[in-house]
Amino acid sequence: MKCDFADSLLPCYFDGELSVPSADEFEHHLQHCGDCAVELVDLDLLSGRFQHAQLYEAAPASLRRKILADLRPVAPTAALPQPILWHWLAAAAALLLLAIVGWRVSPFLRTDDYQAEVAAEIVDAHLRALQPGHMTVIASNDEQAVKAWFDGKVKFAFPVRSFTDEGFPLRGGRLDVVDGRHMVALVYSRREHPVNVFMWPTREQDTPPRAGSRQGYQWIDWRKGKLEFCAVSDASNSDLQQLHRLLTE
Repeated sequence: MKCDFADSLLPCYFDGELSVPSADEFEHHLQHCGDCAVELVDLDLLSGRFQHAQLYEAAPASLRRKILADLRPVAPTAALPQPILWHWLAAAAALLLLAIVGWRVSPFLRTDDYQAEVAAEIVDAHLRALQPGHMTVIASNDEQAVKAWFDGKVKFAFPVRSFTDEGFPLRGGRLDVVDGRHMVALVYSRREHPVNVFMWPTREQDTPPRAGSRQGYQWIDWRKGKLEFCAVSDASNSDLQQLHRLLTE
């Protein structure tokens, strides 16, 4: 039977139309409802396909001529004096050019800002997961059992590995929604410290790890093989660096 939330709250949550308390309540519901989590991922994938499909038709020339014919000339008194108008246009064009050049020649600035912003949201998601009953939906240290639970719930491949001998036993996993992104969260532990490793698909190129801290929690983010990873914990930075090496070997 389809979950009642799927038809009532899910579309509003996806479109960002819920109030903060309602959105929090629905995110709590997602922790325990695989049907809604799967449908939310499907909505996100469908939205992405529409954005890249370029489903449009060029307007015919006759329509352009008709629109131009219906336009009325602007009264001269409403226009800026010609020299002032051109000065403003030139200044705006120069600012736009500087912005485009800065965007293209400094991609690492965009990447750093992006990673820091996403990491901040992920630390908040880690804090929510620390609440009783929120850390795992599938609780198991069996790689195959965890992977089987995710089958059919996500449409991208990701590694499920336990590193018990190296001091990072797998504890389970869950689906999570962070800043509108639908993510897999695998849960490890390091000397009783829970470690969340968030994974989601990306089209960006591989990047080396970038680390930081927020609210007393360490995070490390990297991209590899069309996946982005972000691990967060109150364990030490060196512990997260070691887990990063294990996940990328």
